[in-house]
Amino acid sequence: MLTLTENAAVVVTNLADRTLGAAPDATEAGLRISAAEAGNNFEVAVAPRPEPTDQVIESAGARVYLEPTAASALDDKVLDAQVDEGGSVRFSLAQAD
Repeated sequence: MLTLTENAAVVVTNLADRTLGAAPDATEAGLRISAAEAGNNFEVAVAPRPEPTDQVIESAGARVYLEPTAASALDDKVLDAQVDEGGSVRFSLAQAD
């Protein structure tokens, strides 16, 4: 199962909180990861709630929603996140120990 670093959990929570503030009905806001149509890339977006077939990961208050193909591909990975000086978020994946 995908795991999150402490940094990733904080970043995901902050992104979701911004969505909650903009859309009060988004009480389950989280980060949704889906497989891109081409290659081994992933699409990442803040979502107000999971899709019915998503795998839900919760870590330190952060919610990550994985569509089935992404869930399979990321099963043995760790998600990390960094925020640069300009506030841009960069996610990275590593192999779990």
